[in-house]
Amino acid sequence: MSLQSVGFALVLFALSAALPAAAATPKVVRIATVAYFDADKPLFVGRPSIIARQGWLASELSKRGIALQWVPASHTAVGPIINEAFANHSIDFAEYGDLPSIIVNAAGVATRVVVPSGIGLDTYLVVPAGSTAKTIDDLKGKRIAIHRGRPWEVPLLRLLESRGLSYADFKVYNMNPQAAAAALAAGSIDALYTLNDALILEDQHVGKIIWSTRNAPPDWKMRAELWAAKDFIDRYPDITQLVATAYVKAALWSSQSENKDALIKLYTRPGIAEDLTRREYDNGAVPWSERWSPLFDAAVIDHYRHVTDYAVAKKLIRKPLAPDALLEPRFVNAALAQLGLTDYWRPRPVQGAKP
Repeated sequence: MSLQSVGFALVLFALSAALPAAAATPKVVRIATVAYFDADKPLFVGRPSIIARQGWLASELSKRGIALQWVPASHTAVGPIINEAFANHSIDFAEYGDLPSIIVNAAGVATRVVVPSGIGLDTYLVVPAGSTAKTIDDLKGKRIAIHRGRPWEVPLLRLLESRGLSYADFKVYNMNPQAAAAALAAGSIDALYTLNDALILEDQHVGKIIWSTRNAPPDWKMRAELWAAKDFIDRYPDITQLVATAYVKAALWSSQSENKDALIKLYTRPGIAEDLTRREYDNGAVPWSERWSPLFDAAVIDHYRHVTDYAVAKKLIRKPLAPDALLEPRFVNAALAQLGLTDYWRPRPVQGAKP
């Protein structure tokens, strides 16, 4: 072999070594999601349960010699569990909330939103059943429990800001929803800001809801999206597309009114009455089909701008993030085109009106 041939071979070797391993195929795709445990068996609700039932994603991955693995994250500590898993590269995707995702990106672990979750979930301000408080203003100087750093903290802050209030106007207790519910029942706190656990407290005549994001602009709701590790996106864009398309397929199925009853069952978590889940999702202010929109519309973009600004202002993160850089819409756009759904959902504008 001539020196020229050897040199050319070395150049080819160097170039191939420098290329990302995009051509390689992973042995498994790992998607973390909230899990509820029944006799130590993880139970998934929501979009993962729809995708598992449809079977399309598992089938498409199997054709490529790839296994699909759902990774359970206990609902009591979803954010820290998933953030740690992204940091140690033990997962590729995760469906979880906005604020923990912002925090992990600020720490240098790059992830991206690949499929939004629709309009989001409502959050609630609940007081003891015998309380005379009717608004957040009536609680000034009183004891409010909120699980700090969880996605439902942002809607509470938006409510406070809209009323010219801040945490300094209250005695704020950092408590998880289970402990806070017990404290509310015992009269140890004057209010609790939480998820639809508030509906249970109201049904049990322990508490009463005096405000919720149902009375606020849609972009105030708590959001939990499908996030992907950026290095996985860069190495395996074709596999990322399969996962995103599966989530868009789940959104389409969810949006069809004839599937509503089946969907309610799939979204009902263990220990929660199905009727409560139905009440959570029966919101006449938003058309059923639009509730499940996967679009990266102006409302989603504005939401993440607000969350990143909040995280900096409250010193949850040390350096600002560019919110637009966290959003990766190309996979949803490709899925919509592939499935003939480009005109199926309507983009929502930003609705900045105060409640």
